[in-house]
Amino acid sequence: MTTLESAASPSPHPAANSTLPEQTLAELHELAGRYPQARSALLPMLHLVQSIEGCVTAQGIEVCADILGITAAEVSGVATFYTMYKRRPVGDYHVGVCTNTLCAIMGGDVIMERLKSHLDVGNDESTDDGRITLEHVECNAACDYAPVVMVNWEFFDNQTPESAVRLVDALRAGAQVQATRGARVCTWREAERVLAGFPDDRADEGPAAGAASLAGLRLARRHDWRAPSPDGGDESGDGQRRVGAAEYADTARDESDAKLDRSPTDTAEAGKPSPDANEDTAGKDV
Repeated sequence: MTTLESAASPSPHPAANSTLPEQTLAELHELAGRYPQARSALLPMLHLVQSIEGCVTAQGIEVCADILGITAAEVSGVATFYTMYKRRPVGDYHVGVCTNTLCAIMGGDVIMERLKSHLDVGNDESTDDGRITLEHVECNAACDYAPVVMVNWEFFDNQTPESAVRLVDALRAGAQVQATRGARVCTWREAERVLAGFPDDRADEGPAAGAASLAGLRLARRHDWRAPSPDGGDESGDGQRRVGAAEYADTARDESDAKLDRSPTDTAEAGKPSPDANEDTAGKDV
């Protein structure tokens, strides 16, 4: 082929030159086919790229763009917008310490500083052995169990600096670790494959909600409460009593005050988690 002919020939698509496994390319196409508009599959596709590459690579961006028929810039814009997509390789276990308001007040900042010192890494950095990537994260919607640490997006509730150290040590040692509310912890790449839409059949492992999360439900059942009616009426058509929003708030506040009255007043005792808080779960279950 002459130089002129070579220059005139179209270059292969990035997907054709990809070093991603053939199975992964097939699964990326499968994801694109799950949606009426293929580009809607971009989020799970990026998770699948991370499950293979350990992060969102330039090659992964090009392949996703090629499959979806959009520009690499559009894919990159999504990959850099959401914090769950990483542009540097992540270790086997992504340890996220919540440092948002409530967790920070309850000790999240102290936990983060202890882990940085213990692991000898900074924020968003990985240990030399590639086992742990440490990052401070925003609210994980688990404020009733603050301070919370997440490992590959599995919850570890009511943590302390000491329990968090035991947790990361267990992960580095290769021990099997069970989340406080959720499944056994898998590797980062395995978790990314699940987020991509390929379940690992472990969704029902462990409890999904704890006592603190269900307190409102228990309170409503104890008082036979139903959802407030628009006019705050007392009776429904089926004869069941309905409570207005104002009465609900007053009763909940009264019960909360009563619980506080029963709480220990000594500073040392007040700092201890309640019996159902599952404190130090990470250290005891590994």
